[in-house]
Amino acid sequence: MLYFYKRIWKATGRVQMLLVALSLIVAALAAVPLQFQKDIINSLGPDLQMEHLLWMCAGYFAVIVVTNLFKFVLNYRSSLLGEATIRRIRTAIYDARQNTDADLPIQTESSGTVATIIAAEAEEVGKFVGQAVANPLVQVGTLVSVISFVASTQPYLGAFLVAIVVPQALIVFLLQEKVNRRVKARTLVLRRATGTISDEALSSAEAAAKSVMQDFDEIYTMRRGIFKLKLSMKFAMNVLSGIGLVGILMIGGLLMMQGRSDIGTVVAALSALDKINGPWRLLLGFYKELSAVRVKFDLIVGEGLSQRA
Repeated sequence: MLYFYKRIWKATGRVQMLLVALSLIVAALAAVPLQFQKDIINSLGPDLQMEHLLWMCAGYFAVIVVTNLFKFVLNYRSSLLGEATIRRIRTAIYDARQNTDADLPIQTESSGTVATIIAAEAEEVGKFVGQAVANPLVQVGTLVSVISFVASTQPYLGAFLVAIVVPQALIVFLLQEKVNRRVKARTLVLRRATGTISDEALSSAEAAAKSVMQDFDEIYTMRRGIFKLKLSMKFAMNVLSGIGLVGILMIGGLLMMQGRSDIGTVVAALSALDKINGPWRLLLGFYKELSAVRVKFDLIVGEGLSQRA
C-alpha cells in the first residue's frame, strides 16, 4: 500500500496538495453547525429575542453554504484529477502494447484482455487516484472535529461516540482482507474469460464456449462470497449505529436528570452521531475501495508498466 501511495504522490503531488488544503477546510467547518444548533435550541424560550434568533439562524445557514462551496470545489478538482489519471494509464497501456522494441508481459496478452485492462481496470485505478488523499483526509478530519466538539461539551457522550466507532473499524479491517483475495481472483478469471472470447475462432467455438462458461460460473461463486462478506459488514455497522442512537439517548437522559447536561447538548450529540456515521461509512468504504483498487493496480503494474503508468 505504501508503494501505491508513493506512486500516486510522485505523479500527482502538486494537485494533491491543493486537495489536502481544501479537505482540511471542509473538515474544520464540520463541527461549526453543531455549535449553532446547540445554542439555538438552548436559547429557545419566552425570553428569546427575534433579532438574536435571526442572527443565529443566518450564521447557521452561512456556514452550511460556505462548507458546501468548498466541497463543490474539492469534488470537482478530485474528479478532474481522476479523469486525467485514467487517460494517462490508458495511454501507457496502449503504448506498451504497441512497443515492439521492449519485451513486456502485456504484449503476450490477448486483445480481449488488453481491452478489459484499458476499459475497466484503468478506469477504476485512475478514478481512485483523484480521491486517494482528499477523501480519507476529509472523513478523518470530520470525525476528529465532530467528536472533539462533543467531548468538549460533554466528555461522557464524546467517549461513547469513540466507543461506537472503534468496533466498526475492527470489523472492516478483519473482513476486508478476505474480500481482497476474492477480488484479485475474480479479476484474473475475468481477464481469462474475455481473452478466450476475443481469440476464439469459429472452428473452436464450442471448446471456447465451454471454457468461458466455466469461468463465468467461477466468477459467480466468487461474487457470492464477496456479497456475504460485504453484507455481513453492513449488518454489523447498522446494529452498532442503532446502539449509538439508543446509547446517546440513555446517557444523555441520565446526565440531564443529574443536572450535568442540557437538551441542546443531547440534541447536538444526536446530530453528531449522524454526522460521524456519514463520514465513517465513507471512510470505511474508501478503505474497501483502496484495497480492491490496489489489487488491480498491482495487476496492471505486473504487465510491465511500472515505469510508464
